[in-house]
Amino acid sequence: MFNLFKSAPQNYQDLDGLSFKTAYNKAGKAELLDVRTPGEFASGTIPGAKNLDVMSPEFKSAIDQLDKDKEYFVFCRSGNRSGSACQLLAEKGLKAHNLQGGVGAWPR
Repeated sequence: MFNLFKSAPQNYQDLDGLSFKTAYNKAGKAELLDVRTPGEFASGTIPGAKNLDVMSPEFKSAIDQLDKDKEYFVFCRSGNRSGSACQLLAEKGLKAHNLQGGVGAWPR
């Protein structure tokens, strides 16, 4: 029978806002990814972030083009979509970190 409650192992790191920002600033080759929609991205984001909408049909092909030598610091509004995005990045062999709490958790 199906095991509906079995989840895949998490291959990325969830970080609170301060830990996320500190790790991003210390990483040698890092990129900030805002995985919200283009409309959400346009309404305000973390400076230096690149928009890559996780809900877009092109998302999976776009992550195939990412540099495997970089670390990716991923965020959305609440941390849920970015968690899904991090899982996909990790499955592709990319090092990913999820901003728990979303863009509002980024320290000002």
